[in-house]
Amino acid sequence: MTSDERQGCVAADAGAERFSRVFDTLELLVGHPEGMTLTEIVKRLGMPASSAHNLLQRMAATDVIVVSDDLRYSLGSRAVRLGIRIVDGLEVRDVARRPLQELTRATGEDVYLAVRLGTRVSYIDRFPGTRPIAVDIRLGQSLFLHATAVGKLFAAFHPPLHRRLMGEPRPQLTEHTLTEDADLERELETIRRAGYSVSREEAIPGVVGYGFPIRDAYGEITAAIHISVPLAQIDETHEKLLLDKAFEAAAAIEADLGRSGADLSRRGRRA
Repeated sequence: MTSDERQGCVAADAGAERFSRVFDTLELLVGHPEGMTLTEIVKRLGMPASSAHNLLQRMAATDVIVVSDDLRYSLGSRAVRLGIRIVDGLEVRDVARRPLQELTRATGEDVYLAVRLGTRVSYIDRFPGTRPIAVDIRLGQSLFLHATAVGKLFAAFHPPLHRRLMGEPRPQLTEHTLTEDADLERELETIRRAGYSVSREEAIPGVVGYGFPIRDAYGEITAAIHISVPLAQIDETHEKLLLDKAFEAAAAIEADLGRSGADLSRRGRRA
C-alpha cells in the first residue's frame, strides 16, 4: 500500500467515525427529550469533551439539534422532520389515514396519530375537527409520558417507556397532572384494564385527551389514536360516541395491518 493509499484509508476511517458519532448522538438524544448537558453526553458516549463540543456545535448549526438557554441539547426540527418522513414511509400512517378521517367526521373532534420512536412518543399526523377553537399540537414534538393520553398509554404497555416514565422528572403542567409514583402506577393499571387512556386536563387546562391503541399482527402496539376534546363538550353521550367510534377506527386500521381475531371494536372496555 502506498503512502497516499494509507492516508486515504486513515481519512476514510476518521470520516466513518465522525458519521457514526452523529448517529450515536441522535440515538442518545431521542431517549432524552428533556435534553442533555455536554457532560452527560460525553459520559454516555465516551467522547473527549472538546470533540463532543465541536460535534454538537456543528449539529446545532444545521438545526439537527438545538441547545437551550441552560445549555441542554435536544433533537432539532431537522431531525424531527426526517423522523416523520421515515415514519411516513411506514405502513401504519397510510393505512390509518382514511379511518381517522372518518373518525374526525363522526365526532367533530381533532384526531391525531401517535407512534413510539425509541423511548419517545410523538404525533405524526393530524386530522382537524370542526370546533372553532382547537389545540394545535406540533407534529414531531416529544410528548410528556405522564400527562398525555397516548404517553400514558404507551407507558402502560411498553416496559422501556414505563421505566423512563418512572425515572425522569415529571413537571406539574396543570393542577390535575399526576406526578407521584403511586398515582401514576394506579393510572397505568387502570389503562391496562380498560384498554384505553384518558388525560383529563393533565397536560392542557380545559382539554381532555383520549388514547386508543393500534396493534399490529403480533398484538404489539404499533401506534395510537388520540382524540382531543374541549372539557365543556364532554358529557356521557358524547364520550360514548368517542369511545365507540375510536375503537371502530382502531379495529379498521388493525384489520388492514393484518391483525385478525374477535370483535376488536369492543375490546378492553370498562363495564
